[in-house]
Amino acid sequence: MRIIFAGTPEFARVALESLHAAGHEVALVLSQPDRPAGRGMKLQTSPVKQFAVEKGMALAQPRSLRLDGKYPDDAQQARLAIGSAQAEIMVVAAYGLILPQWVLDAPPRGCLNIHASLLPRWRGAAPIHRAIEAGDSETGITIMQMDAGLDTGDMLLTERLPISPSDTTGSLHDKLAALGGRMIVAALELAVRGSLAPVQQPAEGVTYAHKIDKHEAAIDWHQPASLIAQRIRAFNPFPGAATQLDGELIKVWAALAQELTHGAAAGTVLAVNAEDFSIAAHDGCVAVTEVQRPGGKRMKVADFLRGFDLKPGMRFETPGG
Repeated sequence: MRIIFAGTPEFARVALESLHAAGHEVALVLSQPDRPAGRGMKLQTSPVKQFAVEKGMALAQPRSLRLDGKYPDDAQQARLAIGSAQAEIMVVAAYGLILPQWVLDAPPRGCLNIHASLLPRWRGAAPIHRAIEAGDSETGITIMQMDAGLDTGDMLLTERLPISPSDTTGSLHDKLAALGGRMIVAALELAVRGSLAPVQQPAEGVTYAHKIDKHEAAIDWHQPASLIAQRIRAFNPFPGAATQLDGELIKVWAALAQELTHGAAAGTVLAVNAEDFSIAAHDGCVAVTEVQRPGGKRMKVADFLRGFDLKPGMRFETPGG
């Protein structure tokens, strides 16, 4: 098929690569504008843009698609580019801009979205993070026919994926990206044959995956141990769960919840071992196995302990608490 693709991060790049490999003609790629990032705040191109440039695909990077919004010239130029592409369908994956009705109506077959959850659970911006944070046992990919709502369109294809106890947002992202790439290719094959069967989303079971805010990364040791461990996994690799010891901010990248009866105050170091150290939580403890000090690299606890004299009885606190 002749398609338009709209996406920005690595999750979307995997889908674009899959569509390109399957032989679909990508007439136009939409991706968010380059933005400053990193310590030097240099302009960074998105993974989708990098792939599009590498393959010589037509590219547009409007700041907005709203014709009556803050950047009407950008939107008008994008409208001309979309019209000139003469595509049958648009595929959208983690694009990051709201699609106005004129965009949804532009391709004859409409716009298909690759969403990283089993809709209607976890509609919104951060479905992978929120599924892990909530302790869900499974997630998946939903290929959806887009409408004007927030991930409310009819479901076209759904496939489930188990969430392992060791999955982080990073590892689960990679699994879902590969699954999404395979499923969107299958969806377009069905579309060519006229075999896609839209299914309305159920009214029950709707949850919203709100965007991750950096302040959520602060570990509250008064919470249940299981929730703390889930949040550590959910915020890996971004923004990284953080705690504080003697005024030093320490990021925690890996930990396990353990049932342990204790009378210690929340945040107290209960035990220090060669491979982990245990911190008291509300109803048990959290065994930390990977950390990072300010300005340093991630390290296993064994390496951390060589340069940090951690002892039982010391107490971790919530940053800014």
